[in-house]
Amino acid sequence: MSDPAIDAQPTLPGVFGPMRGANGNVRITGPCGDTMEFWINIQDGRIHRCTFTTDGCSSSLACGTATCTMASGAPEAVAFELQPEDVLALLPGFPEAEKHCALLATNTLKAAISDYRKKNCPAESCASCAKECDTQKVPPATGPVPVPPVPTESGLSGVKHKIVVLSGKGGVGKSTVAANLAMSLTAQGFKVGLLDADLHGPSVPMLFGLVGAHVEQIGEWVQPAEANGIKLMSVGFMLEHPDQAVIIRGPLKIKMLEQMLHEVSWGELDYLVVDCPPGTGDEPLSVCQLIGSPDGAVIVTTPQEIAAADVRKSVQFCRKLDLPILGILENMSGYACPKCGETVHLFGQNGGFKTAEKYNLAFLGRIPIDPSVGICADAGRSFLATHGESVSAKAFETAIEQILFALKKEF
Repeated sequence: MSDPAIDAQPTLPGVFGPMRGANGNVRITGPCGDTMEFWINIQDGRIHRCTFTTDGCSSSLACGTATCTMASGAPEAVAFELQPEDVLALLPGFPEAEKHCALLATNTLKAAISDYRKKNCPAESCASCAKECDTQKVPPATGPVPVPPVPTESGLSGVKHKIVVLSGKGGVGKSTVAANLAMSLTAQGFKVGLLDADLHGPSVPMLFGLVGAHVEQIGEWVQPAEANGIKLMSVGFMLEHPDQAVIIRGPLKIKMLEQMLHEVSWGELDYLVVDCPPGTGDEPLSVCQLIGSPDGAVIVTTPQEIAAADVRKSVQFCRKLDLPILGILENMSGYACPKCGETVHLFGQNGGFKTAEKYNLAFLGRIPIDPSVGICADAGRSFLATHGESVSAKAFETAIEQILFALKKEF
């Protein structure tokens, strides 16, 4: 028989309760008298799991739950930067008088991370966390302190031009276009970097044959991966496993994008190409704001009207942000039969061209469907290097020439 007293208890969240195997743990009592305790398990620089308990009211329970949920799965450095307003953004209508609970929750999380750092990464042997350790008054090390070399060029200070690649909808081959744009610029002798800003569907590791590769941090700066002479950064290089899902909300997305833009040692680059996720939401908006006056956008579409309709939204997005549009590129534009030579327009015709004409924008050309593009992408090989004489490769070269011409006009 069930006990009514037990049945009346509220269901506790899955992140509530002590955690076995935690490598960071702390208990804090706030000015209000509520106590919170956090347990975290950090593996390979990422919070594998986070749980908490509190003896406080329902507001403390809500804030602890939101904080643990946002921290779980996030990079350690990103979770450490969580602010009370990030927590409250997940709790609309939260009582004004109880907002101190969010501060208690984020402070307890930071203290748990600092506990992990003190146990596993003491200030006297690791410069990467010395700043946080110093705030906790860790005694200075005695004797010489080995400090990893810090790159002389970090962040975006050495980047001359920044190009964002946008699309109104997914499935138009935007990542493939961004990767081939970067490869084509490199082939012309430019120093190029490519940032994969798609946090939930990163493609760059596979496109460059680097699935399972990881970036490393030297001092305060993350060192980008490199392939085909291109510096690469993607959330895919920070995942424990390539199939791991990135389950995060808006505030953490912005922090992660900021980290990949400004805490990466990009060095001296002629061009940084940013592959944005589709649409006009958090990530594209954050990239365009964080990057600091991009030089222009390349908008990718396929010929059919359903794609062109979303591209028109991307055009309006750029105009709202005063972002110059370098042109519209029509991908998957017809398929030429290798046997009879007849061109079959599988996705209609001229959607990109008509949109460019309507808005008086440069039309960068049509990229025909070529099965070799997909084969090379899956194998992590350069399509332009292996099929440079194909019609699609020539179309990419023409598009690059027009992009460079448009950039010159901007300056």
